[in-house]
Amino acid sequence: MLIDRFRLDGRAALVTGAGRGIGRACALALAEGGADVALVARTRSDLDAVAARVAELGRRAVVLPADVSDTAGLDGVVAGAVGALGRLDILVNNAGGAPPRPFLDTSERAFEAAFHFNVTTAFRLTQLAVPHLLAALADPPVPEAAAPAVPTSAVVNVSSAMGRLVGRGYAAYGTAKAALSHLTRLLAADLAPRIRVNAVAVGATATSALETVLTDPGLRDAMTAGTPLRRLGEPDDVAAAVLFLASDAGSYLTGKVIEVDGGIERPNLDLGLPDL
Repeated sequence: MLIDRFRLDGRAALVTGAGRGIGRACALALAEGGADVALVARTRSDLDAVAARVAELGRRAVVLPADVSDTAGLDGVVAGAVGALGRLDILVNNAGGAPPRPFLDTSERAFEAAFHFNVTTAFRLTQLAVPHLLAALADPPVPEAAAPAVPTSAVVNVSSAMGRLVGRGYAAYGTAKAALSHLTRLLAADLAPRIRVNAVAVGATATSALETVLTDPGLRDAMTAGTPLRRLGEPDDVAAAVLFLASDAGSYLTGKVIEVDGGIERPNLDLGLPDL
């Protein structure tokens, strides 16, 4: 049945930023689809809570506290995931972010830090994961009869609508996410045909990163009004797209950036930064 192509039984995934928000939702969606999950974030208590929920879904979880910005430690993250789960079929590069800031108040260090956190970490983690993603294809997780004609492993990057939109205050964050979206396309070419690389470009999503907006009715109403679908996104909206791209349901997609943003074509909240 077509719905079976969304199943991930027998597969293992690694998700960064998995302790809260979008990363948590992605990890749980993959577990609900049947995958075992390696959970990566800085805060162990957050990861332990997600791992407990994964166990309730009947899947295995391994908790790997780490700061992905420390790229020297990423080889240990990948080794820990494969050592605990026995394989790696899916990588979700979700960790990232950078606060908006007026252009003249954005230091060179902050600009480079945004690029490192959003792009370099995904680049390096993907590089380290590739041998294991390829090795997993030699040990199919599903019966041959149910597998797609050309089995693939999957990398999914979580990018942002600000990688294509224009608004004041986003020079660092928007540039970094634009780079991540294009890195997705370039890696798709490098890693085809055995590993698919896609991305989800998210719009305003109700997570702790938007706490200021969520707790201010005026700001929330303005952002909602600026979104064609008249609501903010939920983490599960993004997780559903990630599940699609990670599973065999998305087996004919690579190098694509799916926009999960409520239909916006401009930033849905003006930061009110004045003319110079």
